[in-house]
Amino acid sequence: MAIVRLVEGRLAWYPPGASAEPQWLDDAAAREHLRATLAQRQIKACFAAPGEDVLLLTLSITPDEKKHISKSLPYMLEEQVAADVDTLHFASTPLQEGEYAVAATAREKMAQWQVLLSDFPGIQRWLPEPLLLPWQPGEWCLLLEGDTVIFRVGQCKGFTAEKDLLEALVQAMLNEAAPPTAVIVYGVDQEADTNMLPTALRERLQWRHGNLSAAMLLSKTDEVNLNLLSGDFAPRLPVRQWWRQWRAVAAVLAAAFVLQLGAVYADYRSLSAQNIALRSAVQASYRSAFPSGVVVDAEKQLRRQLDALGGTGNGVGFVSLMERVGAAIVGMPGTTIASINYNDKAGEMRLNVVAADFEGVEKLRSRMNEAGLEAVTESSNTKGDRVSARLRVKERS
Repeated sequence: MAIVRLVEGRLAWYPPGASAEPQWLDDAAAREHLRATLAQRQIKACFAAPGEDVLLLTLSITPDEKKHISKSLPYMLEEQVAADVDTLHFASTPLQEGEYAVAATAREKMAQWQVLLSDFPGIQRWLPEPLLLPWQPGEWCLLLEGDTVIFRVGQCKGFTAEKDLLEALVQAMLNEAAPPTAVIVYGVDQEADTNMLPTALRERLQWRHGNLSAAMLLSKTDEVNLNLLSGDFAPRLPVRQWWRQWRAVAAVLAAAFVLQLGAVYADYRSLSAQNIALRSAVQASYRSAFPSGVVVDAEKQLRRQLDALGGTGNGVGFVSLMERVGAAIVGMPGTTIASINYNDKAGEMRLNVVAADFEGVEKLRSRMNEAGLEAVTESSNTKGDRVSARLRVKERS
């Protein structure tokens, strides 16, 4: 992991490696080297937020508080910070069940760091400096460099302070809690670094030569993923950059879309006019055959009318009945049909027949029955020398 941090007010970065020395980013070559490294995306990059500007603590959270922790966290810590919570930025991440790691820093500092790192957009992780040091339960870890010391004493507990304050800070922690089982110290001068600790801790001291890069070889930074880039400072998509790159293409696509929309609308208007003309023509054709009645679906209504008049596949219909009635009456001189009344719903017709005598009427009825019809004499009477009868004829069931 490459580390970018502020060292004595200067921005520097540490390439991966145990003996890597910082490269100062006010040098053009170092800046280009970091940009090239970030562009390759072969390593992770992290900004180490100065420990003196970040407050680290562990907070117990109930299940109900967990649901609204992002909004309620500033007010839960209002009594533990000296500044107004509205001027602070809070980041949190869950640890064990019911515990959260919390970091608090000034919004003004976050804005300053964003400006400093604006040329390096590939750095999407900001961790407080103390959390970059390795740590085991019961141990303390110190990194001595220059006039400062970075101190980690817990899973989410640590700070950065001046070396002159180290003895007083250590003594204060010993007064509040039991001494650690081991004190890991990274530095460059073993004798001087050892003498800075109280005598009671020197027998527990394990001194190691190295800087922050060496310490991070044993560090597990994923155990406490307390990224300060959260909430209002969470990374945003580079919409403006994308717009500058693709606005010409977007303009062409927008123009093509507008032209296509216009063409579709013109086609719609043309087809709508054609549809109205066709519907008018269909209704006119229907009215030429059936002048009265309501037109709902001209085609469907016309088919029903034609089916009723022409018969269906089963031979039912006016034309079918008339054909067989006509075949039955052919060859019977003196017998005529005076009138026909057809009921399309019932599929039957009533005939007023005039014959020479009753025998002629019965003969016609018999011939209809032989043709597969069902003919019934409903009434008959004599008019002079002729006999008039009313027959009901339908398809035999």
